[in-house]
Amino acid sequence: MDHEIIRPLPRGNPAAAVPVCPGYRLALGMLFSSLLIARAGASDPPVRLAAHAGEGGANVRLLLGETVLLKSPAEGLWSIAMDWQDDWPTGWVHGSPASYEQVGDWTILRGRIRTPAGDWEISDAYRPFKDTIQGIRRFEWKGREAARRCTLSVRFLAPGEGDNVVLPGILYHGNPSGARSGRVPVYTGMPGEEAFYEEHRFPMPYASFEWASADGWRGAALHSLPCPTPFGHRPDQWWSLGCRALGGATELALLSGPCASNGRRSVIKERQRGFEPYSDAWLEVPPGGIVEKTFRLQVYPVAAEGRGFGTATRACLDLFEPYGLHGLPEFRDIITSKYRFSQTRWHAARTGGGFCKYPNADQRPFFVIGWCGQAAAPGYALQVLGDKLGAANADEQVVRSLNTVAQARFYDGGFHTWYDFKKDEWSNIEPLSQGQGMHNMANAIRVARGRGLDTAPWEAFLRHACDVHADRILAAGWTPPSTSEGFFIAPLCQGRELFGEKRYLAAARKAGEVLAQRHLAMREPYWGGTLDASCEDKEGAYAALQGFLALYEATHEPRYLEWAGHALDVVLTYVVVWDMDLPAGRLRDHAFTTRGWTAVSVQNMHIDAYGVLMTPEVYRLGGLLGRPDLQELALVMFRSCGQLIDPYGSQGEQPQHTNYVQGGDMTDPARFRGGYHETWTVFWITAHFLNAAAQLQEMGVPIWK
Repeated sequence: MDHEIIRPLPRGNPAAAVPVCPGYRLALGMLFSSLLIARAGASDPPVRLAAHAGEGGANVRLLLGETVLLKSPAEGLWSIAMDWQDDWPTGWVHGSPASYEQVGDWTILRGRIRTPAGDWEISDAYRPFKDTIQGIRRFEWKGREAARRCTLSVRFLAPGEGDNVVLPGILYHGNPSGARSGRVPVYTGMPGEEAFYEEHRFPMPYASFEWASADGWRGAALHSLPCPTPFGHRPDQWWSLGCRALGGATELALLSGPCASNGRRSVIKERQRGFEPYSDAWLEVPPGGIVEKTFRLQVYPVAAEGRGFGTATRACLDLFEPYGLHGLPEFRDIITSKYRFSQTRWHAARTGGGFCKYPNADQRPFFVIGWCGQAAAPGYALQVLGDKLGAANADEQVVRSLNTVAQARFYDGGFHTWYDFKKDEWSNIEPLSQGQGMHNMANAIRVARGRGLDTAPWEAFLRHACDVHADRILAAGWTPPSTSEGFFIAPLCQGRELFGEKRYLAAARKAGEVLAQRHLAMREPYWGGTLDASCEDKEGAYAALQGFLALYEATHEPRYLEWAGHALDVVLTYVVVWDMDLPAGRLRDHAFTTRGWTAVSVQNMHIDAYGVLMTPEVYRLGGLLGRPDLQELALVMFRSCGQLIDPYGSQGEQPQHTNYVQGGDMTDPARFRGGYHETWTVFWITAHFLNAAAQLQEMGVPIWK
């Protein structure tokens, strides 16, 4: 029988929802069900799931109109490995459903896989769910003895090849920029290549793939409801999620533990420098043991190359709805704690003063502009927040710190960002830090002009910096080494507004157009936004997001808003949308909630509070795009990242949500997950909260209620 259900359209689609409309017909020779779930747009064909019981062909297919975009393997809907050799599952057996049942809007397929050791009874249940097809797969072992060294799976095939895969926080179209380091996951899409990672490594737990077809780009995604595996041989063993390249197809799959990357099986990304063994991730299922796995399937048209993952990202937000604020720290408590801690980093120097990057100013006497130091950020934030904070000395610190920044020594291509206040020396060439520092200085000047502070030295510095970088960007042949130079776009737009210099905006436009040309198709995904890794990262995506949004607000040209939306989709893939189960450890001690934190990069795979800095842009884009969900998410990001603040207002950089460690105790990999490296407290962890809070307050967000 066929059974068709029209579902409401995805959030934000301008077309109207249509009513439920069932219909029935007899299928010849087999039992058959069809679920019609959505239209992707007014002119797009419907998305339909077709399922049948019986041997031969794919038992489950997802179609866009009449085109199959995702299907179960020809060897059978269900695949189980009954042994383990050479660090990988082996002894695979396959099966197809023997019966079909329709219960409400559920399609249920049942069958059995026979093995010499006993039988598996298996069922799949499918229904439309939030513009995806939800599946629940149930495995029940009927053997008299335990099924040892076995591996369960969920597998679906997309009819395309290549590296256009997104595994959020892990893999972006092959990670071409990070591949040179040898420290990141890579994937080329060559036949036989595998990329599988623990589910708790995914900020957004999905695997998406896009490919070119005769009539345009198409996409598919496998979403998972993450969970540990029952009967795992390893302690704290979880399902793994990822993909495998086949001749003529790409498999999106879940496995009950095995991981693979970079041509190696049974490895995980365990440390900053690379991969370590992760062996024997099989199951030992006792007689009568039951394992269930919930997943969601999605297929869709893709408007242009590099845009497919955005559909999966928006669906993932809709599936997890990570918007609840209950139990999260309050804005007021976070901001006052961070201000209190900022005062422990204040240092009066001969040239004025500033906020130290490190806690031990006697041994490491540095004020650092941008990136980890953010010495200029409080100069803006304290002007906005000072009254609410009761900061009697705020203006003194503002003036002295920004006067110090304004003395930065210039070189031919910009200015130095590190100041040793003991030696009175400037050093280091960090373009991305220069852009961030200019942005903070521009905000400080804008606010200070209305407060009667003497901005002359600050304006002289910012003009000089804008002149240098505008000339550099407008020069023929300018090519940024990475997306990091997107951090110059916003301050150049601000320079145009503050000083009326048109060429600043011209330089910002050129930079934006170069970045769009390089990155929108995701052949070169956004990258290079940090100084301790050269790879795809959220900071690089944020540089583009901030820049494209600044161009839109300066010009109101729709293309810039579209570009900002693309960069935002990439930024969001690094935002954790689900609350991870955590083992005993420092994070569990605090009932730590992962939702709202952000993964760092495809190399440094801990989570951190950097996403706080992005919240003003996420909130503003939510308003511009008519998406209140983004505004809700921005508030969650800020408040959730206020966890782990100690009584002094201090907070470490590296919570360890997955099997990865970058600092602290590295002796026992089995104890990495759930740990917390709290002694690395560079100043950005304070400054970003104050900086973002000031922007949100200026936008009218009620952060003090």
